[in-house]
Amino acid sequence: MRTFSNPVRTIAAAAVLAIAAPSLEAVEQNRFSGILAGKVLSTAGKPQMGAAVLLYNRFDRLVARLMTDSDGSFLFDELSPDSYSIRVNLASFVPAVRRGIMVQPGMRSFLSISLSSVLSSVELVYFRPGRSPVMSDDWKWVLRGAQATRPVLRFLPGYPGVDISDPNRPQRGRFDNMFSDTRGLVRLTSGESGILAHAGSQADLGTAFALATTVLGTNQVQVSGNFGYASNSGIPTAGFRTSISREGLGGTAPVVNVTMRQVFLPRAGAVLGRQGNLPALQTMTVSFQEKRQLADELEIHYGSSLESVSFIDRLNYVSPFARIRWGTAEGGAIEFAYSSGAPATDLLAEGSSAGSELNHQLNTLSLFPRISLRGGRVHAQRSENFEIGYRQEVAGRIVALSAYRESISNTALMMSADGAVPGMELVPDLASNSSIYNAGRFRRMGYTAAFTQKFGEDLSATLGYGYGGAIQAPEGVLGEVEARQIRNALRRAWRHSVTARVSGKAPYTGTKYAASYQATDYSVLQTVHLSLTQRSTMEPGLNLYLRQPIPMSVKGGRLEASAELRNLLAQGYLPVSTSSTKVLLIQSPRAVRGGVSIIF
Repeated sequence: MRTFSNPVRTIAAAAVLAIAAPSLEAVEQNRFSGILAGKVLSTAGKPQMGAAVLLYNRFDRLVARLMTDSDGSFLFDELSPDSYSIRVNLASFVPAVRRGIMVQPGMRSFLSISLSSVLSSVELVYFRPGRSPVMSDDWKWVLRGAQATRPVLRFLPGYPGVDISDPNRPQRGRFDNMFSDTRGLVRLTSGESGILAHAGSQADLGTAFALATTVLGTNQVQVSGNFGYASNSGIPTAGFRTSISREGLGGTAPVVNVTMRQVFLPRAGAVLGRQGNLPALQTMTVSFQEKRQLADELEIHYGSSLESVSFIDRLNYVSPFARIRWGTAEGGAIEFAYSSGAPATDLLAEGSSAGSELNHQLNTLSLFPRISLRGGRVHAQRSENFEIGYRQEVAGRIVALSAYRESISNTALMMSADGAVPGMELVPDLASNSSIYNAGRFRRMGYTAAFTQKFGEDLSATLGYGYGGAIQAPEGVLGEVEARQIRNALRRAWRHSVTARVSGKAPYTGTKYAASYQATDYSVLQTVHLSLTQRSTMEPGLNLYLRQPIPMSVKGGRLEASAELRNLLAQGYLPVSTSSTKVLLIQSPRAVRGGVSIIF
């Protein structure tokens, strides 16, 4: 009997060990891993279902991704002890981000996430199993039922097309939902250019289009084009721009832009004394920009561009830019900005509405560098700008102050003169019947202050003041018409300016409008300073911008007419008299532009 019982006991012990082994393994695994769970609510306390919860490791690499269930709950288990970061995205809410979440062995980390349209927040609580309960009974059920719910909630990184509505339904492939959030814009004729009209020569080539879409859930792709025919030669002229970015933990990864343009300058043959083959202005630009949240109230936005310009000669130059912001809009933010070379159009576009991003793509595409001739060689205008600013927004009131120091080389001024005038070395302007004249180097300092009052959602008024350097035209009658003589006669002056601007939306017609006027001394040339810290630009003269929705049904889109009337009073036209002829130096040419756009 005793010899028989030993095998029985041995078999029974082996069976018990076999049954208990998975449990012991799970207990051992739980001792060396951690759990990260949470709940996503709105500011009103309502659970948010379908929010995307992204988990990153210490190197900002995506580890896992979940979707919240009907209670707004999510759970990551079996996490290796380390430092993690989390990002929660949901349409119509500001993304919530939390860094430095420590996952420790045998501990559970609970995240209470409140999503808001203004400022989202994440609260973190650590607790060990067996202690007094920190979470509700619903959360206990979520943690205990993690194995049952995980196959429904979890989907692999890079597979945003997985259907989680029914676990028994076969999952779709990763390319079934490749494109999402697609929007586009088609301009049948020219459209408004906004503040970028002061950043370079802006050509209207003809029909323009812009398309933006999201590829595989995280990749943002924007493609824009502008094409037509040169009016003087009938030769095709075009420009194309592509922007690619990827959504990351702190917003978006570096944005990469590639822009190629080609245009044939009007009247270039007569200016350069050529017949037949006219020189084409060709540019290729590769740029990148990135925005990083270094701390809760510290942000940096930086980038650079490499541009190659071909027009008779070939020019290659690099244009870096950066801006650091410290503070918040409500409590006040201080900004330090720097740019060198070409205008930092990416910084100028920040703060614009989401609906204007495609317009900005088209305006940037049609923006050519300001080139001029000096000493028989081609030069591009380059500037170096240091700026400090302060901005505060409280209860619909915005106060903005800034000071800057700017140095411009090969300053490109507009001049109205016959291109055949000998000795003037003029290059035709792309956007007007004027020409571009090289005025040499210009240095200045300046100060600006602006106060904006919002009267509801559809009306705002701005009053701005500026003081800075300007260019004073030569007095009296000069000798012969010669570029160097005029350049040497130009002097620097200091002038004040006051600008008033009103913008809003008409209540019944839906017309969006903006009107501004700058009062200053127009006997000098006050070149427009493109502020890197302020969101508005003080433009000379009387300006009017209109955007009118057209009540016509377009399948999948809408029609909108736009008009831009710049410097209607033709102020800032300075005559320069010589013994043989008279030329005009132009601060901002009077221009009337308009067009029709299809937005979808």
